[in-house]
Amino acid sequence: MSTSLLYHGFAVCGRGIRYVGSDFSGGIVLFRVDQDPTTLRCGHCDGRDVIRRGRTLRRFRGGAICSKPVFVEFEVQRLQCKGCGKVRQVKIPFAEENKTYTKRFARYVLELCTRMTIQDVAHHLQVSWRLVKEIQKNYLRRKFSRPKLRRLRRIAIDEISVGRRHRYLTVVLDLETGAVVFVGKGKAASSLDLFWRRLNRTKAKIEAVAIDMSQAYIQAVRERLPKAVLVFDHFHVIKLFNEKLTQLRRDLYREITDLLKKNVLKGVRWLLLKNPENLDPEHNERKRLKEALRLNEPLACAYYMKEDLRMIWKQRDKVAARHSLDDWIGRAEVSGIGILRRFAQTLATHREGILAYYDYRISTGPLEGTNTKIKTLQRQAYGYRDLEFFVLKIYALHLSKYKLVG
Repeated sequence: MSTSLLYHGFAVCGRGIRYVGSDFSGGIVLFRVDQDPTTLRCGHCDGRDVIRRGRTLRRFRGGAICSKPVFVEFEVQRLQCKGCGKVRQVKIPFAEENKTYTKRFARYVLELCTRMTIQDVAHHLQVSWRLVKEIQKNYLRRKFSRPKLRRLRRIAIDEISVGRRHRYLTVVLDLETGAVVFVGKGKAASSLDLFWRRLNRTKAKIEAVAIDMSQAYIQAVRERLPKAVLVFDHFHVIKLFNEKLTQLRRDLYREITDLLKKNVLKGVRWLLLKNPENLDPEHNERKRLKEALRLNEPLACAYYMKEDLRMIWKQRDKVAARHSLDDWIGRAEVSGIGILRRFAQTLATHREGILAYYDYRISTGPLEGTNTKIKTLQRQAYGYRDLEFFVLKIYALHLSKYKLVG
């Protein structure tokens, strides 16, 4: 076998690297290589004036031939440099420092990880699960551990539940590229402290921030980004109103004494939350909902107010949207329904953030999609014990275009 074949097949190459021999025993293929003594250089300063101080025999994993593991055996020379006075091992050109595998093997593992789970890759290559994870984690750490923030202009901030016992992560998404640029522990304002410090160093000019109506995030953004425009996401506004609508239905159900009316009202929770165009005609959902609304005036009022609330984000411009919002708040305040009146006060407090949608057409919708991908990633991997590895996988999530693997 020639040195050229080792180079093209396994990327075992470098200054003075020579093929010595090969062997096949114990179900593995072993290639032995050495280095031309005239090409030895100091591992610290790359100087030529060196004295040899012994050798260490090392083996490196280098892929496979017809499912047979391949190892590269190399005697690593230890040198004393006359120039800098250091005693160092020579740099191994085909393997990273302190690694037991070649660079080509690491690249092959990463390629497989885009289509297979870590466990599948480990089984296929006949290596440990921890080795495959280490290779992937080192790659993710080099490429994604410090996302660039200088070009951020429009971002979205939201939290996601990632486990039992109310474990949360705060996720910041670049709305222009779709990449996650920060992941913090918890959902309090303090979870964003590290992000603010990194952002200040880059001097990025954030124009707009899409968030829900969480007071913690609102206060944090206003303190750290006083010039940025807050845009309250319409999805969360409707979600908050749906929670109020559900609570109203429960309260009314408990107050009703007529058994017939109770049976009509029972089971219509999801019909109230559905958009009218999504009601299923095959199951008479529209008829059931109409009957429940006919029997209860407060519930009917709240339901139709929900449909009017959706129209605020479908106006032709900001002036029309402001008129629609003010009209909705006014009707809710005179409705006599406590839940609607309190929700109207909430909308009045956040009026400018809701209408800012017409200045910056952004929302946390893309981030909600990313959160779904994060949960899919977590579910397919049956959870992550290593939080750092999980966060690195989230940073690389926007590159997963075909299949999410754990």
